[in-house]
Amino acid sequence: MSSTDLMSSKDLMTELQTQGLRLVDPKHGAASRKGGAGPTDHKAVIVDGKTIMVPVHTSTAWDSPFVAEAPNAEGISVITRFSIPIASVSFPKNPRFYLLKTEEGIPYSHIATLHGSDVLATTILQTCIRYESRKKACKFCAIGQSLAAGRTVAHKTPAQLAEVAKAAVVLDGIKHMVMTTGTPAGDDRGAAVLCESAFAIKAAVDIPIQGQCEPPADFQWFQRMKAAGIDTLGMHLEVVTPSVREQIMPGKSTVGIDYYMKAFKASVEVFGRGQVSTYILAGLGDTSNAILDICKELLEIGVYPFVVPFVPISGTPLEDHPSPSAEFMKSILEPLGKMISGANLLSSDIKAGCGKCGACSSLSVYET
Repeated sequence: MSSTDLMSSKDLMTELQTQGLRLVDPKHGAASRKGGAGPTDHKAVIVDGKTIMVPVHTSTAWDSPFVAEAPNAEGISVITRFSIPIASVSFPKNPRFYLLKTEEGIPYSHIATLHGSDVLATTILQTCIRYESRKKACKFCAIGQSLAAGRTVAHKTPAQLAEVAKAAVVLDGIKHMVMTTGTPAGDDRGAAVLCESAFAIKAAVDIPIQGQCEPPADFQWFQRMKAAGIDTLGMHLEVVTPSVREQIMPGKSTVGIDYYMKAFKASVEVFGRGQVSTYILAGLGDTSNAILDICKELLEIGVYPFVVPFVPISGTPLEDHPSPSAEFMKSILEPLGKMISGANLLSSDIKAGCGKCGACSSLSVYET
């Protein structure tokens, strides 16, 4: 059975990412992530050869009509919808580098984790000046949860990141790396730790790297990041309507969209068209037209707009906020895919990062 028997793979991906998936055998495949920064409360699922991140630990997923049956001997799992078999999927395996520890006894998985099927991801600083204040914290963020649970370390050193990155490439064929960070107090907004980390990693192993941070006060940091070995840059808007930004991200919204646009233009001059991206969470209050309007502006600048469905994370103020419907996502992804193709800024041409990985959204399958 293929995923196109009763539902197109494109529709299945969009449905799974908005409604989630119940697992008969939760332990099969690569370990799911719970809490922490980036895509979390998800599990990687392979649909028609494409790896996507699907919510499995959310209240939406617990009520999902989609159920993944226990895999067979070949690792293939049948997905049912209301008990009717509709597709076959598989799951990436746990990477071998997860079995290793540093000389200090820190598990490699506490320093960097597998995202999708071939991406290494890390949060260099697992703390953030905004997260520490209830009045400033982004209401969807869970950056402190994995640290509190003892599944990560507060500050990954350049040497630790280089050690793990080299092992992940050698043992598991990791293709590119994503480095994000909680925002520190300095005006560089995290660019400094990205630079020192990238320099150490590139000295140890040849792997494309995306760095992610808020726009720095001094745009010279873009040149410094490029020189340190960062190949692509992510600066994430998350929400695009000013009033919604103030409500959802009371601290981060003080860095206005106009400033982001200036930073995007300056960074594209350094990294090139299509090598700067931004993450937009659909379903937090922005209309589809608002998202598409700003995506048009971003594409004109040369920025890849990575639009993903919002996933409510347990333990955050928005844990009970509903995920967007598949229909809402399609109303954005279908026209956006055409806009991206028209601008010739395809995800497949990105050197590294979230847009290239594409696992947190079905956007890439709408580009063709």
